[in-house]
Parts: sequence; C-alpha cells; structure tokens
Amino acid sequence: MTRRIVRNIIQISTAAVITFILIFFLDRNFRVLPNAIHEYLPTHHAGLVITDITVTTCTSYNPFSSCDLDTSVWHRVDKDLHLGKTLFSHAYLHVSRKREEELKEGDKVVVDVTVGRLDPSVADAEKAAAKGLDIKNEKWESRPAGLWVKRSSKRGASDSKNAVTGIDVLFGDDAVEARDAWSMTGTPLLLDVGRSVPSAHLTVRRGVEHPPVKPVLRIRDNGKFKIVQLADLHLSTGVGACRDALPEGQKCEADPRTLDFVTKILEEEKPDLVVLSGDQVNGETAPDTQTAIFKYAQILIKHKIPYVSIFGNHDDEGSMSRAAQMDLIETFPYSLSRAGPESIDGVGNYFIEVLGRGSSSHSALTVYLLDTHAYSPNERKYPGYDWIKPNQIEWFRQTAQGLKKKHREYTHVHMDVAFIHIPLPEYQNGRNLTLVTSWKEPTTAPTFNSGFHDALVEEGVVMVSCGHDHVNEYCAVDFKEDGKPALWMCYAGAAGFGGYAGYGGFHRKIRVFDFDMNEGRINTWKRVEYGEDVDKKIEEVMIVDGGHPVMPMQD
Repeated sequence: MTRRIVRNIIQISTAAVITFILIFFLDRNFRVLPNAIHEYLPTHHAGLVITDITVTTCTSYNPFSSCDLDTSVWHRVDKDLHLGKTLFSHAYLHVSRKREEELKEGDKVVVDVTVGRLDPSVADAEKAAAKGLDIKNEKWESRPAGLWVKRSSKRGASDSKNAVTGIDVLFGDDAVEARDAWSMTGTPLLLDVGRSVPSAHLTVRRGVEHPPVKPVLRIRDNGKFKIVQLADLHLSTGVGACRDALPEGQKCEADPRTLDFVTKILEEEKPDLVVLSGDQVNGETAPDTQTAIFKYAQILIKHKIPYVSIFGNHDDEGSMSRAAQMDLIETFPYSLSRAGPESIDGVGNYFIEVLGRGSSSHSALTVYLLDTHAYSPNERKYPGYDWIKPNQIEWFRQTAQGLKKKHREYTHVHMDVAFIHIPLPEYQNGRNLTLVTSWKEPTTAPTFNSGFHDALVEEGVVMVSCGHDHVNEYCAVDFKEDGKPALWMCYAGAAGFGGYAGYGGFHRKIRVFDFDMNEGRINTWKRVEYGEDVDKKIEEVMIVDGGHPVMPMQD
C-alpha cells in the first residue's frame, strides 16, 4: 500500500513537471498564458519587434477624448509626455509589436524613427538618387507630434540590425541614454505645451541588448585601491535649479554643473570603484526618475568605472519605487548594485568583494552597503528619519561572521568598510568624538538607535561613510572602553547643486578613500568644486593603519 502511494506521488510529480515545462515552451512561442501573468514592460520585452508607433493626446474636460487605444494592438508607454504639468491635457506614446514568428507576409516592421516638421522622405530620396538606390518600398509615414516612422515589409527586415525592438521616452534638453543598443532621436517630440514642461525625446533600441559588462573588482598590482564616494547628487528631470550656488549671481544649471564636477574628479582621481551613497535623484524635481538616473550612469559607463549604489530619502519621491530603480540599475554595464535579500527590510542591502592582486581568488576588501530608508515610521515617538532595522543588522552580522573564515585566507590584512545614506546616531555632537574638520550643521540622524554602530564595531568594520547632511564633511572617530579607536565615521560632503548647501557658504565636495593593502591602510581626502583649492587634496588624513582604526594623523 505504501509503495503504491509513493509510486502515485512520483507519477503525479513527474506529470506536473512535464506539464510545467510544456506550458513554459508553449508560452514562450505562442503566448498561451494570459497577458496579466506576464507583466511585460512595453519598452523592454525581448523577442519582440515594433510594427508601428503613434502618439495620442487627450483632455480631461472633453469626455470623448481618450489617450487609450485598442490594447489588443497597442501597448502604451506609461509616461505622460506632459509629465503631469499641464492642467487638463495628457499625451502618451504607443507601440504595436509582434514576435518575429507571428509576422505574416506583408507585415511591416519599423526600421527607423525620427522627429521633425518636414517629411524626411524628400531628403532620403535625394540621397538615394545620388547613390543610384531604390527606396520606393520604405517611405516615411507621418504620425502625431512630429513623429515619422519608416517601416519595411522586406524579407528579413525583422532580423536586420536596423529593426526597432524597443521605444522609450526621456525628458529634458540634457537627457542622455545609458543603455546598450539604445540611441536618442535628436529632435524632441512636437507637443503643444509650454516651456515649463521638459522636452520629450524618443529613444530607440535596435536589435538585441547584450549582457552588461560586470567587472571583477581587484586590488591593483601596486597594492592600491581607490573609492570615490558620490553623495547627494540630487539630479532632476531637466537641468534642475541650483540651490545655494557659489559664486552668487552667476548663471547656474544644477545638473550640468554637478555632472561637470563629477566628471572632473573621476578623470583626475581615476577610481577603481564609485559608491553612490543615496539621493542620486531629487524626487521632487524628477517626475521622470529614469531620466535622472541615466545622467550619472552614462558618465560612469563612458569612463568604464565599476559602481555600486544605495538609496536616500529622496530617490523614490519621483516616479519610480526603490525596487523599480534597482531593477533598472542592475541591468547597466559596470553596475555591481544589487537589491539584496527580499526577506529583510529595504532595497539595497548587499556587499561586494574586492579580490587580491594578480590572480588571487581571496577577498582583500569587503564593502557593505545598507538601506537606511527614509522617514520615521513613528513620527510622534521618534521624529525625523528612519533607522536600520533589526533584521538588517542580523543579516549583516551573519554575513560578516560567515565570511571571516575565507577572509583569513588572504595573505595580507583584510579590511571591511561600509556605506550608508542617513548617518547613525553616533555621528552626533556631544559624544566623545575626535573630529577632522569642523561641524557645520546639525546631524539629522534617527532619534531611535537600533544598534548598527555597535554591530559594525563588533564585526571589525573599520570605517563607515554616509551622506544626507549636505554641508557636514568631517570624519570622526570614537573609542572603545579600553581607549583604543573603535570606528571611523565619515561624511562625503554633498556634490549636487540640486540640493541645499547653506550654513555659511559651503562648496560642494567629493570624498576619496585610498586603500593601501600592503600596509592595511586607508587615507581619505576631499575634492572641492569651487575656490582656490579645486586642484588640491583637502584635509588628507590616515584613518586606518595595520587594518585597525587609528588616531588622526593629517598630512
């Protein structure tokens, strides 16, 4: 009897597995499952080609006006082309798409897209005539908002390198594309909106995206490794507005000036890793978060610099959640960012390992990154900002303890460091701290102390660095009961002109950490955006030596 039951269970399980595999392959080819199950994004679905594109406009005061089209034919890119800035009107981009195997004889595939007031067919015909080519079968077709689409029904058009496989829209005259195989059209869509609405630019993917480059981090042959921390970029949709910019009275566009500063420091410092420590996006002024993210990503990708990111309290105040942003950021070349375990609070709790020099497979440096969330969940009892949760601290402890055995295999001094956005309560003045640089604004740490500082010390982390308080740029060390330095706690100094920088004329700064793994040493300094010290290392100080925090020894 028991054998019969076991045999029946095995047969049922086998049938279930076979059924699942069959459905999977059928669905991959014939879409047998309902669309709601797939939740495919219209602009990022592999295996589809675009067969048509259009724009719809609607007004809320006209009950017969609609921005919707037949959903069995059209998929809407869910971004209001007016960014919600017009009182009554809205506009949306729509794409029609098919799988290649679904294309029938005579079906057309989009092979080019442009925007303009004049029919580009005229210019194309003149160029073709000069080269003796025949382009009768590939005429430009007019669509609303100055959109022109070229479609082809030639055999193999869907397989050509010109076949359009994705359409998206970015906003602002300073918008850039960061994704592989994507490129922007030069002219924005011709929308009947005022100047207060950032221009809408089409961006087009052709062919198939390749797997993104994910470098393996490694200590240089000379034993050195350098991290640049970019804190509080506060990027917008559009160029953004400068706050507290110096010198006063001069023209200032926030995002271009911020990104020029970042580019200068990256090219001069040549870091091995960039840590984006939160508030990359100024949510209030970024109704299209994606556009803001692409600005910093494009620079890092162009310079081929590996980077990791965590979120601040402003990043998800725009159009994308933390989870959606991390899903996007994980796909970028050179991004080593990860969402981290779903079982613990927050998005972006993870660590990365930097391997030893040469062909070593041993970790020389571990970098922990944790989500400090945003605002207090209990404003009445603990006003202000949120705190690192107990399950995050437990994850950190278990991870650190689990890695210790492997780390002891490294032949030099292994070091652990951490990055967060909101400072810990231990950053606050009034404690027994030794500071490098002065205190410039009140520390806006959470009023509830969840104990992460103690966990860092107990697990041997030598340094933690944050952002959030823009004009605080100091490093501070506190002490163990035996009087020895316990942990260095640093601020980066905000880099972005889209965030505040008052408190007595603060110049935007970027912090650099220089690791010498030969000596187990960390030196740190700052770089400034404006003033007489723009080409100097500011307040360089050794904070770790022999793999342990030390009293400050400034050069």
